[in-house]
Amino acid sequence: MHLEIIPFDKKYSRDFYNLNIELLQTFFYVEPYDEEVLSYPEKYIINKGGYIFFATLDNIIVGTYALMPLPKQDAFEHTKMAVSPEFRGQKIGQKLLEHCIAFARTEQFNRLLLYSSRKLENAIYLYRKFGFAEIEVEDNCPYKRCDIKMEYLGL
Repeated sequence: MHLEIIPFDKKYSRDFYNLNIELLQTFFYVEPYDEEVLSYPEKYIINKGGYIFFATLDNIIVGTYALMPLPKQDAFEHTKMAVSPEFRGQKIGQKLLEHCIAFARTEQFNRLLLYSSRKLENAIYLYRKFGFAEIEVEDNCPYKRCDIKMEYLGL
């Protein structure tokens, strides 16, 4: 099986939505902000200077992540990373994160941030393993479920 990471294509918008909705419904609940962003990824991510990538395994979409610009923080947010349940445990999330970091370096991002929840223990472990460190979460965090903010220190 061959894993490939490809850039956003409108035809995969439903995959982006479905992968993320499944993850949110499994671990949390879908907030109105999530529903809006996931329903209109071009409007909220691509058209604002962001990026979306997909992991494909033999031409099947099995994972995704996005990079959303955060101009007020002079950063990009690593967000909306999800892997299909039947493909979890195969290091696809790790490959997506490696791709994200390499892309951030290539594009010379100033900062790479993420918001998450300590409930996602595997994800937090992975972020720390790859060089993300915990920083203070601002009071007006866009996600109710957020209880941890991290910054990648290796750019």
